[in-house]
Amino acid sequence: MIVVILIIGAYLLGTILTATWIGKIFGRNIRIEGSGNPGARNAGRVLGKWAFVLVFLGDALKGAIPVAAAKWLDCGTAVELAVLLAAMLGHILPVFYKFRGGQGISTYIGGLLMFYPPLFAGFAIVFLLVYPFLRSFTLAGFAAIVAVPFLSCLFSFSYVEPFLLGCLSVLLIFAHQKDLMFRMTGRTGKNK
Repeated sequence: MIVVILIIGAYLLGTILTATWIGKIFGRNIRIEGSGNPGARNAGRVLGKWAFVLVFLGDALKGAIPVAAAKWLDCGTAVELAVLLAAMLGHILPVFYKFRGGQGISTYIGGLLMFYPPLFAGFAIVFLLVYPFLRSFTLAGFAAIVAVPFLSCLFSFSYVEPFLLGCLSVLLIFAHQKDLMFRMTGRTGKNK
């Protein structure tokens, strides 16, 4: 029962779109300005660097808090990743915003760091190694995200954790498919 409560709570926490609330403080509607995406990058573009920092930290906490709660309750690493997945789903597909949310990177980063810092370090190392070749934060970031499930096999996890980490990677690729297509081909669909 506690696991179900954690997962539902993580999803609901994820639906709190930090950028929307920060935008209200500035008297702006972040969902219709810039790219219309309620994430840190668009907040920074529309409202400035402090908005980027605040939104990034707020969204990262949405990933870190559920994972920390699952750790505190000693639910196990599989549940920690399940609640991170729920928080990311809440951020990307928030029921209260007609399933139109952010793209989940900040939430992923916060949750992964809380989940297992050595794995997060591997994520960061892959990013730093790949970036000089790709010259794109987006593509280097996704190279690191795709690498994470494979890197997890270097640690003492069961088969469940790499699978769940793979689900997180697939979810992020789904959320960023238009941006990734543009980065790789220079073509994209109609902008929101």
